[in-house]
Amino acid sequence: MGNRTAIESAVGVFVLIGLLCVGYLTIKLGKMELLGDNFYYLQARFQNATGVKKGAQVEIAGVPVGQVDSITLDRQKQMALIKMKIQKGIQVTDDVIASVKTSGLIGDRFIKLSPGGSDKILKSGDTITETESAIDIEALVSKYVFGGVK
Repeated sequence: MGNRTAIESAVGVFVLIGLLCVGYLTIKLGKMELLGDNFYYLQARFQNATGVKKGAQVEIAGVPVGQVDSITLDRQKQMALIKMKIQKGIQVTDDVIASVKTSGLIGDRFIKLSPGGSDKILKSGDTITETESAIDIEALVSKYVFGGVK
């Protein structure tokens, strides 16, 4: 009986280790934050944030540095309020320009941050004041088709 109990215990330990490994890989590959947040938060207001979704990338010079955390309507200013989480260690200055861009011709929308030359670094919770909204292709096409473009 003692030998059988030892084998069952060993199998149980291996199953437990396997489950822990699967859980770890799920968290790592899913890019979930478990303990400690490696991000800080910035927000920006846009006239038009069409096509931007939660989880969209935030890039500086084509390098992903964060993602869109939430998109809400600023009821007072009637503008889209986008909250972004940026990786700690990435410094964003107060004169940065946040633009809604499209990857490729009809690809996904993302936020591009164009750094400025200021020395003042934004802190978590600060607002980016300079923004460029998404270009509304449908409006441009309809103006062209119906003669609104001169």
